[in-house]
Amino acid sequence: MLEIHQLSEADFSRWDDYVAKSEDATFFHRAGWKTVLERAFGHNSYFLYAECNGEIAGILPLAQNKSVLFGNMLVSTPFCVYGGIVADNELVAESLRTAACDLAHSLEVDALELRNLKLSNAGWPLKTIYSTFRKSIDSDPDVNMKAIPGKQRAMVRKGIKNGLVSEVGDHWDRAYRVYSESLRNLGTPVFSNKYFKILKHVFGDDCGVMMISHQGKDLAGVVSFYFRDEVLPYYGGSIASARAIKGVNDFMYWELMRRSAEQGLKTFDFGRSKNGTGPYHFKKHWGFTPEPLHYECALIKAESAPDINPLNPKYQLFIKAWKKLPLFAANLMGPVLAKNLG
Repeated sequence: MLEIHQLSEADFSRWDDYVAKSEDATFFHRAGWKTVLERAFGHNSYFLYAECNGEIAGILPLAQNKSVLFGNMLVSTPFCVYGGIVADNELVAESLRTAACDLAHSLEVDALELRNLKLSNAGWPLKTIYSTFRKSIDSDPDVNMKAIPGKQRAMVRKGIKNGLVSEVGDHWDRAYRVYSESLRNLGTPVFSNKYFKILKHVFGDDCGVMMISHQGKDLAGVVSFYFRDEVLPYYGGSIASARAIKGVNDFMYWELMRRSAEQGLKTFDFGRSKNGTGPYHFKKHWGFTPEPLHYECALIKAESAPDINPLNPKYQLFIKAWKKLPLFAANLMGPVLAKNLG
């Protein structure tokens, strides 16, 4: 008997045990995201799992992201770069896919989006605007340094020569100040500081902060996730004054890589970037090879997959205006919009 259930808090540990043993699962499949999405953004979550003979045989984390401005989506998983179905076999995967489609129809969403690392055989329309960047790292820092192509390696060395300092610890407020300014300068609404604090509360030591400073002044920071033997720098940014000092961002990611290798981690997951953008080329210049992401969409009420990203021309005027906002105003208004940009 194969049955589909919705996750309750009582079964969080069973769900996470399945994630831990499943090769295709990611940090973004963890049960804690249900708590994060509900508490930080108020999104309705529907974490589905298939059970066979009393054992979990597959999972699909889903949440509804609904707004007047950006539409009504059922996504696996909002605010996460990976998601989709993890299952023991194709029969289980198809059962979860069918249950997700039934749910999408009952919620009357525009579309159902599964953010797969690997392409399924569902035959759904694809969003192909993103690639991810993952690479093995060595325990020897010299090996990792030499693996960085010459131009970016020179930038790392400039950062070291310029006296930049890295610091890890419970620096969440400092990280938020830097990150919020960074996003405002890019014309992107930032989520609330509450989100950072909930991430730390839910994921504990699997979620950490590293700050980069110069002569006691914070210039950059990154919030990273840790999963198995991987490190995932996820929310990183630098302030405008960091441009006056060469190598700030390169030094930051080098320090995270160096520290992670010392801890015995084996994979540096640089995350997704939109194809052809500045961040995409930055990661390529670091020696990472882009791997296409397979975001599959089942169209429910919409005729085409929603295109909510900064490259969409209809958002350009908004982006230009947002960049001019005072930081306090951007931080005040940003969370209202950001909660629906996942």
